[in-house]
Amino acid sequence: MSVELNHTIISARDNRASAEFLAHILGLEVGPEWGPFIPVATSNGVTLDFATVDPQHLTMQHYAFLVSEDEFDASFARIKEAGLTYWADPRQQHPGEINHHHGGRGVYFLDPAGHALEILTQPYGNSAT
Repeated sequence: MSVELNHTIISARDNRASAEFLAHILGLEVGPEWGPFIPVATSNGVTLDFATVDPQHLTMQHYAFLVSEDEFDASFARIKEAGLTYWADPRQQHPGEINHHHGGRGVYFLDPAGHALEILTQPYGNSAT
């Protein structure tokens, strides 16, 4: 049996704002609203369904996106154009920097709901760093 992640629900203060934010940064499309969800589909078929929740029920989550070198350049340019704070590390101790782990590049930033997002060009464990 083949098991694949099909979709996940991401809590947001404003489902439309969070979906449009992620789609813009990653160069993806926002899908049509479906019930309480605003979907954003990735190229591997996983759909991120954004749902508005009471802000007191928001818990910060981490979402990492594997992108090509060209996609990294385009997404990172949009991060900088938006004036977003970004970090080379998940603990936010290296602001204004990117990392070069595993022979690639990576960067962390926050979405409108406070979730920690990461884009990286090499999956973890590809090489020693």
